[in-house]
Amino acid sequence: MNRIIGLMVAGIVATATVTAAEEPVVYTLESGHTYPSFEVSHMGMSMWRGKFNRTTGKVWLDRQAKTGGLDVTIDTKTINFGLAVMDHRAQNEDWFDTARYPTATYKADSMTFNGDMPAVVNGLLTIRCITKPVKMDIVRFKCMLHPMLEREVCGGSARAEFDRREYGMTHDIFDNDGSVRLQIEFEAFKGDTLPD
Repeated sequence: MNRIIGLMVAGIVATATVTAAEEPVVYTLESGHTYPSFEVSHMGMSMWRGKFNRTTGKVWLDRQAKTGGLDVTIDTKTINFGLAVMDHRAQNEDWFDTARYPTATYKADSMTFNGDMPAVVNGLLTIRCITKPVKMDIVRFKCMLHPMLEREVCGGSARAEFDRREYGMTHDIFDNDGSVRLQIEFEAFKGDTLPD
């Protein structure tokens, strides 16, 4: 009888251990080290680059199942070209229209891994309340123990391309090519909250 009880307890413990190991780990984006940026052609002569200075969200990784997801919100009013007139212009009604749409989001509930590293995210990008599927390639990724805060932090770079005209941004302040190259440099701390 004791042997049977012992086996049952061992089985319960083993099941609990496997279940715990399979739960995804949550990371919180650190806005001071997370910058979505984009580039567009300026009349075919040069590339203009803008970035957003405030981004919040969560990322989760299930390394055992080799999947994950994310939920990111970008404050579009924090757009920064390094030129005030361009910052203002991009917030107008025919571009981001930040008065009515102060945020943009990117959400995904799955990732593709390459070995032990996340490689591709297939998510939904929402700008001006228009949502379209956008694939992002993760071109660099690393996790480590933060040397000062002694907490795990992960970071990297992700890239994507989309056509701004599909999101209602039709005024050609740059040129007639609607293609936008998006890049996100990100860092996120393990846990539901950021370190103090």
